[in-house]
Amino acid sequence: MDHFWNQRYRDKEYAYGMVPNEFFKSQILKINTGKILLPAEGEGRNAVYAAQKGWEVTAFDASIEAKKKAEILAFNNKVQMKYDLGSVEEISYDPESFDAIALIFAHFPKENRGKYYRKVSSYLKSGGILILECFSEKHIRNQQESPKAGGPKEASMLCSLEETKKELPDFNFLMAEEAEIILNEGLYHIGKANVIRMVAEKK
Repeated sequence: MDHFWNQRYRDKEYAYGMVPNEFFKSQILKINTGKILLPAEGEGRNAVYAAQKGWEVTAFDASIEAKKKAEILAFNNKVQMKYDLGSVEEISYDPESFDAIALIFAHFPKENRGKYYRKVSSYLKSGGILILECFSEKHIRNQQESPKAGGPKEASMLCSLEETKKELPDFNFLMAEEAEIILNEGLYHIGKANVIRMVAEKK
């Protein structure tokens, strides 16, 4: 899998663009700045935006090519962030050390997803905010209609609203919905998408 992402991120052009995800952008502006963690952050578009808005940003990804592109994007936008190299399994931070966490199209195998969510959530303070957007199981039909729809090709890596709620037992949900939207993010998130969107407060 690391090979796939290194290949995708090796090109000079940014795979998912350089502007932040719209849902992330709309939600991050509603909460007070502090320390934020962005797992599976890719080329850094959301991390850089958060840094521009005054957040102390930590991000990580398993792809070295993603890290390189993210650091270039941060440099060009004159912001600082901490970007670590590693997978969810490999990475580690102090418990309850972040005020917010954003999982934006951070897809994991179904058999590990709950475990990974619990690990990442352990780094969030009580009262901290989780922002999540992922492709829903209904997104398969968009992939069949368009090669640029994006998202995992394996159905088991797509999300359902009820399952995702169950995988996040330590949260009170401020918002939890399934939506059909139009994505325009770089080269690989183009057109109609079915997504799960959540904002939740850690108990």
